[in-house]
Amino acid sequence: MASCTTYYEILGICASASNDGIKAAYRRLARACHPDMVPVDRKATSSREFMKINVAYCTLSDPEKRASYDKGLFLRQRSLKTMSKISSYTGRNWETDQCW
Repeated sequence: MASCTTYYEILGICASASNDGIKAAYRRLARACHPDMVPVDRKATSSREFMKINVAYCTLSDPEKRASYDKGLFLRQRSLKTMSKISSYTGRNWETDQCW
């Protein structure tokens, strides 16, 4: 799981998922990634994944935390779009534009 993924991506659900959908995704992933349920050689990795899954579930299952998270997510995505537009602006080339 990359660090730039959203909580929705971690749980494998869409942003419009219901509370039941969030809970079902959490339970499915918790069973698969719980450190007590994986082979010894995967315990460290599964422990990190399980913590991410747990944080995502705790945030998205609480209506107030989810609303706050969604707002922050929207602002980050809007900021990234604005930054990409700014960085794609090449500016003027005064040698070839000859605006006089």
